[in-house]
Amino acid sequence: MSRRWYGRVWSNARFVVAHLALNLQAAMEYRASFISQIVGMMLNDAIWIFFWFVFFARFKVVKGWEFSDVIMLWAVLTVAYGIATGIFGNALRLSKIIAEGGLDFFLGLPRDVLLSVLVARLNISALGDLLFGLILFVFAGTLTLGGVALFFLVCILAGSVIVSWFVLVNSLAFFMGSSENLSMQMLNALLSFATYPFPIFSGPVRFLLFTLIPAAFIGYVPVMILKGANWWFILGLTAFAVGLGLFARFVFLWGLRRYESGNLVIVRV
Repeated sequence: MSRRWYGRVWSNARFVVAHLALNLQAAMEYRASFISQIVGMMLNDAIWIFFWFVFFARFKVVKGWEFSDVIMLWAVLTVAYGIATGIFGNALRLSKIIAEGGLDFFLGLPRDVLLSVLVARLNISALGDLLFGLILFVFAGTLTLGGVALFFLVCILAGSVIVSWFVLVNSLAFFMGSSENLSMQMLNALLSFATYPFPIFSGPVRFLLFTLIPAAFIGYVPVMILKGANWWFILGLTAFAVGLGLFARFVFLWGLRRYESGNLVIVRV
């Protein structure tokens, strides 16, 4: 049983890597567009960092958070988002794919439907986020073997939360029909709340960011782990990432049973 489980995981990992390689090759056929999207996203991220630099030049500390904490927050967020949507690019447009009957093609594949649809597209601009976050970490992070390993661990866990959340909210299309606008608003809410220092929120908003919009798990908790918080933070983030992933998959498969084919002739989405 354990060998079968291990073999399945290894097979899926190779499947994801193979798709990533193919998507990169396809994207680099148009190198000017490929490079411009990456550079454009890095400039967009840099503008936000400049904004926080100006802010903390005037207010040195905001409820215990300094500029270095915000730098680390953005390093985690951009790398996590880059991993999540760079590899699983269709997570961003899953709602549209469902509403338009675009799952027809993936239902005929021998692989897992959810995994197949997620890795079918590369989000090029997310690679700019990934590169920008790595640069931030080089300048602000702990460049020891343990520090680098811990950084990538929290980024992978935060990235898992992002993908799972995207799958969950986009799966509303199974039950509501066209829910692209609602899904996009919920995705933007997650990312927007996560980019601000968590201590500025209080009361019901904090509860919201740990539950219905789990922005704390992709921003605040990873930063606390990197600042030296105890193992309970790591265990909590891991448990939440696994739990949300299982729940998102359950909702997607539940919706898949309700899926009504659009009878579209699709070669690739």
